[in-house]
Amino acid sequence: MSPSLSPSAWRSAGARTVPVMFGYLPLGAAFGILAIELGMPWWAALLMSLFIYAGAGQFLAVALLAAGAGLVEVAVATLMLNSRHLFYGLSLIKRFQGAGWRKPYLIFSLTDETYSLLTTQPAAEQRDHGLAFRISALNQLWWVLGTLTGVMIGSALDFDSRGIEFALTALFIVLTLEQARRLRQGLPFVIALLAGVGAILLVPDQHMLLTAIAAASLMLLAHYHHGQRGARDEVPTV
Repeated sequence: MSPSLSPSAWRSAGARTVPVMFGYLPLGAAFGILAIELGMPWWAALLMSLFIYAGAGQFLAVALLAAGAGLVEVAVATLMLNSRHLFYGLSLIKRFQGAGWRKPYLIFSLTDETYSLLTTQPAAEQRDHGLAFRISALNQLWWVLGTLTGVMIGSALDFDSRGIEFALTALFIVLTLEQARRLRQGLPFVIALLAGVGAILLVPDQHMLLTAIAAASLMLLAHYHHGQRGARDEVPTV
């Protein structure tokens, strides 16, 4: 038997994913329950966790679809939410070289938590594509099992689920606070607040989210361009 397929190799990878498991099982269950309560078929929720596997993006998509948002708005909002993967994924391009058939899945299954695990492994193991594959697969397994548990609970039990949609709001509050702690810059959040409030006051509900995202992105790009131009103007000439 190949060492990468041995039970001991999977047990070793499983031990490393235990912290992620404790987060993904309850959060995946919350997604499954929310999907059922908002009218999504159980199999559709499960397929989302298998073939989309976007965590917060799945909460966002389900809530937006339930609220009657269009597919364009859902797609743009999901792209903006998950655009961070484009940036930190670049740091793994060289590490995934030579991964062979595993590479497409390693790219697909790269979540915040998986990235954290892969980049904190000992230096001697950071080129072990088999280990990276097992960690990535097990992390998705925890998310799928959480979703399955949630859809089973949501389908089998009749309980008052009023307020469960606030799980999405709570999740984004936590993400925002975490980003604020890491960035330690107030301007992006002020811009987001202004764009959101302006869209609520000035734009019809069905276009509010897309308008707010576009306005915030344009203001951030303008600020970045202004900063870059100012930096060039301050370069001394000889």
